[in-house]
Amino acid sequence: MTPRKRIVIIGGGFGGLAAAQSLSRADADVILIDRRNHHLFQPLLYQVATATLSPSEIAWPIRHILRKQDNARVLMATVVGVDKDEKAVLFEDGTRQHYDYLILATGAQHAYFGNDAWEAHAPGLKTLEDATAIRRKLLLAFEAAEREPDDEKRRALLTFAIIGAGPTGVEMAGAVIELARASVRGQFNMIGPDDVRVVLIEGADRVLLNFDPTLSQYTLEALRSRGVEIELGQMVKEIDEDGVSYGDKRQETKTIIWAAGVAASPAAKWLGAESDRSGRVLVNPDLTVPGHNDIFVIGDTASVKTPDGKPVPGVGPAAKQAGTHAAKTILDRLAGGTMSAPFVYRHAGDLATIGKRAAVIDFGWTKLKGWLAWWIWGFAHIYFLVDLKNRVFVTLNWLWIHITGQHRNRLITHGMAPGRAPIKEVTDGE
Repeated sequence: MTPRKRIVIIGGGFGGLAAAQSLSRADADVILIDRRNHHLFQPLLYQVATATLSPSEIAWPIRHILRKQDNARVLMATVVGVDKDEKAVLFEDGTRQHYDYLILATGAQHAYFGNDAWEAHAPGLKTLEDATAIRRKLLLAFEAAEREPDDEKRRALLTFAIIGAGPTGVEMAGAVIELARASVRGQFNMIGPDDVRVVLIEGADRVLLNFDPTLSQYTLEALRSRGVEIELGQMVKEIDEDGVSYGDKRQETKTIIWAAGVAASPAAKWLGAESDRSGRVLVNPDLTVPGHNDIFVIGDTASVKTPDGKPVPGVGPAAKQAGTHAAKTILDRLAGGTMSAPFVYRHAGDLATIGKRAAVIDFGWTKLKGWLAWWIWGFAHIYFLVDLKNRVFVTLNWLWIHITGQHRNRLITHGMAPGRAPIKEVTDGE
């Protein structure tokens, strides 16, 4: 009896999960490997960081998602390499998993443009751990400021700097200013809403560089009307524990959030494959690695272009489409075919929310802004959540915040205020 083929997928994000689900009817063993046990809906990660949602509302155990897929197996493990000659994935503990087909969907990580020391003072936002750490830092800043007698130190505690004005930076800036105003108003004695500053720093000459200029201008004005200070055309020069230097300016702050750049996972190094400047694997049009038609690279890990020569963006829909394409190619080959059709990305549009009742959407053929775009943005994100329970919970949370302005997830689970005694640990049920 001929043994069943093994299709190994590394990464349980949008691309890897789409590939696994598209292979549900394959006469093969599908093995999905991730170093975490959950699939994360990254577009709403900033809402965990700003106490709007809890982690369980945007993340689901991968085993639960694939529980009805008989040919699927889930492994929680850390991958450290690929042996192409032996066709095996190498794990951190020294073990290995053999494959017949391999799909690498390992995503991206923070990039500090050669200044890795900045990461200790300016965390990025890619994982639940990042989000909860940022949330804790934001909330601790308010508590520390309430107890700080020195005016200059209090100003630094209540100043929040966000570096990078792409969708993540814009959404974080709008959410942080709303959280700060809601958290402070009427709940502290020594500090008030007017004491809070959010500074958005961008090296380019406008925010949301990939959007239409009219939408960028609307976003700029909407953020400023909410109280966000925006510094355009300012390259960051230095970040330390006391603040950030950019252009010829210096901003004293204890909270810096990095949203300026990403780099691919080390997949290119594992494969010994050619990569672009961001570390993404230069793949064939059908998403296979040159010289290895049994290895596919998708999502943020791959460098692939649209028919008009533009790079496919590193967004969830692109990763899902790529995962589905790789799966279809493998299904064809399992059936004896020789499919090698090029991957064609279908762009559904760019979306970004600015804050309550304000968002921008660029569909290409039409552009929306304001409250209508905000409602469409909300419905789109709710629709793409994994199950009904999360859709209901997220909707109720948003309605509560919309009506009351209060963020119910403002619980500090551990940590200490800067320079102060430890804060008593509590649990938030997450």
